[in-house]
Amino acid sequence: MPLRALPDPEKAKPCVLVIDDDEAVAWAIASRLGRDFRVVGLTEPQQAVARACEENPGVILCDIHMPGMQGDEVAFALSQEPRTARIPLVYLTALVAPDEVPDLEGVFGEYPTVSKMASPEDLREIVTMILGIAPDAAN
Repeated sequence: MPLRALPDPEKAKPCVLVIDDDEAVAWAIASRLGRDFRVVGLTEPQQAVARACEENPGVILCDIHMPGMQGDEVAFALSQEPRTARIPLVYLTALVAPDEVPDLEGVFGEYPTVSKMASPEDLREIVTMILGIAPDAAN
């Protein structure tokens, strides 16, 4: 009788899909979120809906300004697909420093915004809050 494959521990971690035309941003976010999250980077915003359906992320972090497809267009495309419409989306921006993000409240509709330069603590805080995870449970 063949052995059953063990579940992949990486797949058990909450998934964060990062959509940014700069691959280094996904790597930076992955390093800031630590080992408790499975961060998937996507540099082609046109593939956002298909990749979100495939990965089933708990939250999507999406750049605002990208060539070819802007963040609001990605958000709209995700909202039109029943399988991705309910996935929380947070805009990423390099336009402001982390302490200026509160000034953006409401600027991009209902979507919260986080600075690409956010500290590991601030980034983990927003992701765990959106995922509904107790802050100390993701450490």
